[in-house]
Amino acid sequence: MDVIGFILVTLIGGVIVGLLGKWLAPGDKDNIPFWLTIVCGIGGMLIGSFIYWFIFGQNNPPFDGHEATWDNATNGVDWWRHIWQVVTAAVLVVIASGVTGRSKA
Repeated sequence: MDVIGFILVTLIGGVIVGLLGKWLAPGDKDNIPFWLTIVCGIGGMLIGSFIYWFIFGQNNPPFDGHEATWDNATNGVDWWRHIWQVVTAAVLVVIASGVTGRSKA
């Protein structure tokens, strides 16, 4: 994947993963701005992928003619990696909500 493709996938995925993380986060987390939700989503995508890779992905055998990498660890859609990304984004949303301390009033 080229740099432009990586940036587009990261931005679009960051929006989706950030919104899912915000929805999954416990409590009322609607007090953080949308741009911060996207930042949490991008962080969730990158950090969650690396956590998944270090715990589960390094021992995966080669597939489709290439070695497993941190961003493509299995053959097909890597659903477990995406779950790790959303959970990581939810944790980041909780942290961002606590740090910003914005009130809804």
